Amino acid sequence: MLKPLMHLTGGLAAALLVATAQAAPLKQEDLSVAEVLRDRALESSDAYSLVESLTVEVGPRRAGTKGDERAVAWAQEKMQSLGFDRVYTEQIDVKRWARGHAHAEVVAPFPQPLVVTSLGYGAATPEAGLTAVIVEFADVEALMKAPARKVKGKIAFINKRMERARTGEGYGPAVQGRSKGMRAAAEKGAAALLLRSVGTDSDRFAHTGMMSIDGVENPVPALALSAPDANLLEAMLKRGKPVQVKLNVDNQRLEDGPSFNVIGEVLGREKPEEVVIIGAHLDSWDEGTGALDDGAGVAIVMETARLIAELPQRPRRTLRVVLYGAEEIGLVGARQYVEAHRDELEKIVMVSESDFGAGKIWRFDTRIPENKFAIADQMMQLLAPLGIERGNNKSSGGPDSSVFVARGVPAMGLYQDGSDYFDYHHTPNDTLDKVDPDNLKQNVAAWVVMSFLAAEMEGDFGRVPTEH
Repeated sequence: MLKPLMHLTGGLAAALLVATAQAAPLKQEDLSVAEVLRDRALESSDAYSLVESLTVEVGPRRAGTKGDERAVAWAQEKMQSLGFDRVYTEQIDVKRWARGHAHAEVVAPFPQPLVVTSLGYGAATPEAGLTAVIVEFADVEALMKAPARKVKGKIAFINKRMERARTGEGYGPAVQGRSKGMRAAAEKGAAALLLRSVGTDSDRFAHTGMMSIDGVENPVPALALSAPDANLLEAMLKRGKPVQVKLNVDNQRLEDGPSFNVIGEVLGREKPEEVVIIGAHLDSWDEGTGALDDGAGVAIVMETARLIAELPQRPRRTLRVVLYGAEEIGLVGARQYVEAHRDELEKIVMVSESDFGAGKIWRFDTRIPENKFAIADQMMQLLAPLGIERGNNKSSGGPDSSVFVARGVPAMGLYQDGSDYFDYHHTPNDTLDKVDPDNLKQNVAAWVVMSFLAAEMEGDFGRVPTEH
């Protein structure tokens, strides 16, 4: 734009620049406030103290457990202390499950122990355990296509490796084995399922996670193997002898019970009924302390709201922080939130979520109508100095946010570097020492720009196409 203006007369060029500025959707004074917020976040934001508090004072918080109850109380107290105008909870209904012990060992032909963990809501073995030969499948699709006679009475072993990527894009193909594998094994009469952990590490930690369990008539025990132990089974099988494994698992399904979404608001000064939602999920798996998944996200969005609440005046519309319950077991909190508020979705201007660890943000994606791209372009002026590049217009806004996007709510996504995220994901190694305080400051700086400008701008993003 500037290069052609160089060939115009000074007066005409100046007039065109003024007209362009006037046509821009975001006001310069709002951009200036966002710039101040960004720099303040880089200098003095303290999201790290929030994730430290959550991991140390609450720790593991799987949905429906005592840890979950403590997390809900913690979130309410923290939001109140951070200056939110309104803090409240909304009850959700969750399936509950108690994890017991999980042991696995090769009993023939090369006896030795295996490092495993139960997949979420997995079944128990008989009290004395079970012993069976394993049968290997390259992925869940191969298991689903296999004749039942090949699987019946055996332990199905899905040996699908996950590929490392900055975007985490290797997760989708690999996680299919975890989500669908037990169902496929049970339908074919398998005795149990063993799954190469859905992760990118080579540590001897197994990665837990949720499975598809609804409607499975005869669920079988399902365990994830650490990557080295999956390698071990693979090497044993290559020697051409049947590999026999003994499993002993003690889990228990409990009665359904309550959990909560925890919600804090910075109320809008002019359009309080219009809402920008920024979120994270409060629950975690029980193996680690949930520092990366999703303690960091909880801290980032809470600190973002705190900085905006400290401005001399409230933003034009309401900024609502939603800490979703029971995300790990199927986006339960988000689904129930959307259903409970289905008549208010038109008032949600934008939704976004931080749920990909604590790495530096490197990309800004959107899901907005094309005629609103100018807003994102202006936001990029303030995000680019943080080392962030413009991405695509296919953002889901995050796992929980995707439920809103499916109903037509616009979304934005600030994507972290996830190169090592799946080294720790759903393992005992998801702990506070993996969180870098400076990376969190960069995250908050980006989030406060996006969130403030979305809440302060005069217009809105309209709607996006819904999924059917």
